[in-house]
Amino acid sequence: MKLVVDQLQKRFGTQEVLRGASFTFEQGKIYGLIGRNGAGKTTFFNCLNEDLTADGGSFHLEDDAGAARPVTADDMGYVLSTPVVPEFLTAREFLQFFLEINRGKIPYPKAPDVYLDYMCIDPADRGKLLKDFSHGMKNKMQMLVNIMADPAVLLLDEPLTSFDVVVADEMKALLRRIKTRHIILLSTHIMDLALDLCDDIVILHHGVLQEVRREDLADEAYKDRIIAALKEEPDVV
Repeated sequence: MKLVVDQLQKRFGTQEVLRGASFTFEQGKIYGLIGRNGAGKTTFFNCLNEDLTADGGSFHLEDDAGAARPVTADDMGYVLSTPVVPEFLTAREFLQFFLEINRGKIPYPKAPDVYLDYMCIDPADRGKLLKDFSHGMKNKMQMLVNIMADPAVLLLDEPLTSFDVVVADEMKALLRRIKTRHIILLSTHIMDLALDLCDDIVILHHGVLQEVRREDLADEAYKDRIIAALKEEPDVV
């Protein structure tokens, strides 16, 4: 399975955020999407998730035989940088509700506690209201329901910044375990995180996407050149 993005464009008034972003993302890999704050990483994700309507270009999925089909809502899982969860429910109630409204869609559904075990949620916290969870714990719950839905594409917007060192390490191990079933795009502005976790690195700069070969990133001078390039001002159009 591949996610093919072709000349995606998005502008806000006179500000052109995506200027023809193109790339092919493959199943079985974690892609690190690197860019400065404000480069358009979240806008790119919102266009793929169709929370925003792109002003031009297209994207679709391709199977292993090369047959293309449109992306559906069920194909996309989106973990927001600021988690949105129903704070009036407990962790168990939230998962039970999610299972019920997605009956028939979730492959091999299990009891809520099985999923909570999988995400290493402490048993003492499972009966607590989500409003009493920390930002990082809410993020864990948001990531869990997206994994339960088993989408073709997982969009992770700065997913690890709210976790402590131990939980961040657990989440990295989890993403490595599940990547064979998904196309995973992880946005970050931290190059070391992308190098540690991701199979391929893609830079979003001046509204376009550019792949960086990992062998090039082994050269410290090359990393310095990337940082220097990210400091450049965009061309006037």
